[in-house]
Amino acid sequence: MKVRTIVMAVLVCLVAGAVCFAEDPNMGTWKLNEAKSKLAGAAKNTTVVYEMAGDKVKVTVDGVDADGKPTHNEWTGMFDGKDYPLTGDPTADMRSYKKVDDHTLELANKIVVSADGKTRTVTSTGTDAKGNKVTNVGVYDKQ
Repeated sequence: MKVRTIVMAVLVCLVAGAVCFAEDPNMGTWKLNEAKSKLAGAAKNTTVVYEMAGDKVKVTVDGVDADGKPTHNEWTGMFDGKDYPLTGDPTADMRSYKKVDDHTLELANKIVVSADGKTRTVTSTGTDAKGNKVTNVGVYDKQ
């Protein structure tokens, strides 16, 4: 359960976009590249959309859970380290994000956008139900 929560939190970060600049590399639609990703039985956020909503960023995440059932969640907020409501995620009701630099968002993990702005890599670690360390790497291509 912890892995799922961590993975969902980190992947939602992918969607969170940027508030300060219209040309922020985080903004846009990101699709999971399963061939390049290593998601050990975790939920998969197959599409993540970052878009401006006034002076905030709206993040919409669509995917499938570990059982293959569809998932959908939305977050609207700012990258100021404060909590903002999250809807549609059974593991959390609030999230906070901090923008480290133009290519890195921080939650519990760092999300890095490539220098060319075409690829985003999310690495999360956690412990599975058996107590084993699990590392997931999600690679997203900007659409």
